Amino acid sequence: MDVVHKIGRRKTAVARVYLSKGKGAISINKRDLTEYFPTATLQYKVKQPFAITNNEDAYDVKVNVYGGGITGQAEAIRLALSRALCEIDAEHRLTLKPEGLLTRDPRMVERKKYGQKKARKKFQFSKR
Repeated sequence: MDVVHKIGRRKTAVARVYLSKGKGAISINKRDLTEYFPTATLQYKVKQPFAITNNEDAYDVKVNVYGGGITGQAEAIRLALSRALCEIDAEHRLTLKPEGLLTRDPRMVERKKYGQKKARKKFQFSKR
């Protein structure tokens, strides 16, 4: 196995993941995982595909991620990692799919419409 390259997206975040055999090192934008995502929740989200497939220390991960906020970026990385693991071994698909890790979350911010305050909020209506 050489390097597996996959892309994950969430909201406006795009993550490019490069997976290779290694000892479990995860670097995001040339920084360590714990430095880039200080909270335990976001670190858990990134490591979730490895935990489910029992591959915590089997692969080294290099990630380039941009756009969106930290939660969107973490979930984009999670999707890309899940896709990469499925390419390495098709058996992983059976464990990742029921957990919903192979589904691209389509929820996006709704655009603001003209003549309105926000996407759905309107200006106050006055009859007289």
